[in-house]
Amino acid sequence: MILAGGRGKRMGDRDKAFVSLAGRPLIDHVGARLAPQVSHVGISANGDPKRFGTKFPVFADSFDDHPGPLAGILAAMDWAVAMRETWVVTVPTDTPFLPKNLVDTLIGAQISSRAPIVLAETSEGAHPVIGLWYTELAESLRGSIVSGTRKVTDFTEEKHAVGVVFSEEKLANINTERDLRAAEARLADKA
Repeated sequence: MILAGGRGKRMGDRDKAFVSLAGRPLIDHVGARLAPQVSHVGISANGDPKRFGTKFPVFADSFDDHPGPLAGILAAMDWAVAMRETWVVTVPTDTPFLPKNLVDTLIGAQISSRAPIVLAETSEGAHPVIGLWYTELAESLRGSIVSGTRKVTDFTEEKHAVGVVFSEEKLANINTERDLRAAEARLADKA
């Protein structure tokens, strides 16, 4: 089970999910990396779901004030629970070079640690939106959001999440035009 989060992050005046990289939107790159690793792909996004087309289901936050990434993770958990899945993987739409073994690596760390949350990290630190989440945490997460928790790491530390280290290049995200140019060059080098 995977969630490719399209949370309305912006790069200038553009929705990052639709920023073009090598002629394709970032969300397509992420979907192509993840689809072979999982049984379902869904998109957590607020606003008009039609902008994503019909390839994947789109679900919104259950909170009117859209309190950030934790609400998107909760939406993913709720979606997974409705399909009787016990785990969900979350990733942002601006990480086009995700490892092809991301899910297997996260699952392996979960099995060895028995942690309810496994997060990807690099030598620079945690990437708290890239993770494996036990869906039975949904009600606890809902309560945390209601009580004011907004930082993903506040919730993951409380639940004793473990981290798995990946190379920085595998988790590189696109935040600026410079990042986009570097990603274009990286793809051109592999062609």
